[in-house]
Amino acid sequence: MSDTVILSEGAEFNHVIQEVSKYINLYVMAFEKNERTIIRMDKRENMYGGNGIVYMLQMFDQKELANNRLAAYMVLLNKGDESGFHTHNARNEEELYVVIHGTGEYRERTGTEGTIRTKKLRKGDITAISSIGYHSVENTGDEPLIMFVITTNNP
Repeated sequence: MSDTVILSEGAEFNHVIQEVSKYINLYVMAFEKNERTIIRMDKRENMYGGNGIVYMLQMFDQKELANNRLAAYMVLLNKGDESGFHTHNARNEEELYVVIHGTGEYRERTGTEGTIRTKKLRKGDITAISSIGYHSVENTGDEPLIMFVITTNNP
């Protein structure tokens, strides 16, 4: 697993925001709260053993949503960037990916040695993984792969 670096300003932060903003608005209107933009940006190099860099644009504070650990945009800016195989078993989580822009390849398997099932991703596709599965995603296109990720847990 890779280390997370929190970006809050600078050229790299501005570049990611500029690229993503070409395709989506980075705003949230949460119930009874002022409209806002991202809470923070996490940079993950070689995420779960994958190649390249994954940016997580956090849209909610921790524990802001019930039974929700994560509601963020996952951004794989460049072709070949990927989040490697990982599971959500330890936290009894399920995770949804909603493809907002770009193309990619989604991979899933049961256990560490199971048969890998793949799916070509494009705008509008949704994937879901349960806590017993492992999954991975890679940007296979020439534009950023942007997905909205929702990770819920059953406490």
